[in-house]
Amino acid sequence: MFERFTTEARQVVTQAQTDAREVPHGCVGTEHLLMALAAQPSATGAVLTGHGLTRDAVAEAVRRQLGGNDLDGDALSALGIDLDAVRERTEAVFGEGALDTGRPAPAGRLPFSPRAKKVLELSLREAIALKSRSISDGHIALGLLREGEGLAMRVIADRGVDPARLRDEIRLTLAS
Repeated sequence: MFERFTTEARQVVTQAQTDAREVPHGCVGTEHLLMALAAQPSATGAVLTGHGLTRDAVAEAVRRQLGGNDLDGDALSALGIDLDAVRERTEAVFGEGALDTGRPAPAGRLPFSPRAKKVLELSLREAIALKSRSISDGHIALGLLREGEGLAMRVIADRGVDPARLRDEIRLTLAS
């Protein structure tokens, strides 16, 4: 299937891998595909950006959805705890970065979540339905919308974006 991917579609998959590794997550999810699609300098990326789905906005929404792992210095300060002093003492005893909550990403390529795999399979179906010989980033976006679940769809819904309207706009860009 990947031999049918356009350069833009391959860039989406590669960027999704990078985004998942930066968090770090143990696998590539639909949210990483959406972030990568939003970062794409293409007609599909422009449609997503037009709906407020920029890469940064999606990344921030994903962080909020997942609850974030950052220690809240103001909240701790209200309890009489000096976060800077705790961090300094902990790092002196256990080494630099001892309080960092992210776990290192595994080496090599990250696996795709079952939902993300389904999105890529559906992108092929979308390309076939539109009589396209190749799979573009737009087809991946359509596959994401067709799959209809997962963190990416929660982000889309929370931003107030109508998935049916977004789908129609992406199909129009693919037709032109």
